[in-house]
Amino acid sequence: MNELKYALDTFYFLVSGALVMWMAAGFAMLEAGLVRSKNTTEILAKNVALFAIACTMYLLFGYAIMYGSTEGGWLPNFGALLGAEHTADAVNQGKADHSLYSDFFFQVVFVATAMSIVSGAVAERMKLVAFLIFCVVLTGFIYPVEGYWKWGSGFLHTMGFQDFAGSGVVHMAGAAAALAGVILLGPRKGKYDAKGNAKGIPGANLPLATLGTFILWLGWFGFNGGSQLLISDVDNANAVAKIFVNTNAAAAGGVIAVFIYTKLVFRKADLTLILNGALAGLVAITAEPLTPSPWAATLIGAVGGVIATLSVGMLDKFKIDDPVGAISVHGTVGVFGCLVVPLTNNGENVNFVNQIIGVVTIFAWVFITSFIVWFVLKKVMGIRVTEEEEYIGLDKVDCGLEAYPEFATVSSSNGGS
Repeated sequence: MNELKYALDTFYFLVSGALVMWMAAGFAMLEAGLVRSKNTTEILAKNVALFAIACTMYLLFGYAIMYGSTEGGWLPNFGALLGAEHTADAVNQGKADHSLYSDFFFQVVFVATAMSIVSGAVAERMKLVAFLIFCVVLTGFIYPVEGYWKWGSGFLHTMGFQDFAGSGVVHMAGAAAALAGVILLGPRKGKYDAKGNAKGIPGANLPLATLGTFILWLGWFGFNGGSQLLISDVDNANAVAKIFVNTNAAAAGGVIAVFIYTKLVFRKADLTLILNGALAGLVAITAEPLTPSPWAATLIGAVGGVIATLSVGMLDKFKIDDPVGAISVHGTVGVFGCLVVPLTNNGENVNFVNQIIGVVTIFAWVFITSFIVWFVLKKVMGIRVTEEEEYIGLDKVDCGLEAYPEFATVSSSNGGS
């Protein structure tokens, strides 16, 4: 019986991890749709490369830091790579719930998600090589350290900080790294006028952005549902089902709230804001998708969607240029998601003080360390392309290949075409 439970929970972990891995495609499509056509190939190359680097760095260093360190501590250890797999005897004795390798696979796709958040925020003006070097540091060290503090049973976990699937550990962390980079990078040329007012720079392919949003919505069931870790008994199966329902409800709430908001305020249904409303709803519920009722989850998602919309405008006032709204969706709403947890979760040590401490600690660590890395890269090799390269587009500069090659009209000898 134990071996059957082990096999079922391992399979569920792997399938959930595959769903989260599919979110990489969602981020790629969303970002490719929201940037200008001249930068599409570069951002797709960036998303493929960052996923590969994240997986490799987490295998070499990240997993050992995050899950091989002392319980209740703040200073991580630097352990070895993945150890030997669980034996049948260990499983039958109840010492293992699922495969060690399935656990690694599920965790590695989370670190790639955090890095994908950075990709969209720095789009259209960052050097590709500088971005990928930063990816090495974030996925191999910065993210695993704060991940250890919570999910590796470090001091935030023992204190009582609650973050079920990563509103803070993953989403806010990715946004903090992105914010540090954007501050040093500066806005895109033409984004703000002489008076500092933001000017719209439309994305090249809104159908692609919409597809990316639906892919992320689907992947989020693995993101939140898989974080229950088990499914092989009645209580865990029921919990997973409720998590799925609440995750979906929050996304729907975010869409509806932003649709209504944009119609009332702008008299137009702004698709890009509506898409971000869905993602904001998902981020908001990620910190605690189990304890709310479905109606409460819908409300949490709705509030998250409106917060993200307001945050986009607020950041523009400070000339924080984020082409895809990633800092608002994942950062501002990630904070909200963590802080709203005590409203539905009355577990031991779950309170607003501990949630605030957790949010401040994670944000400060990721922002400060990321700022240092970005600053060093800026001084050593530069992080921004030249004004001419930005005008030409990064597809030609970095990739030598356009995503949307123009049609050429060739005239025949008799004047036809």
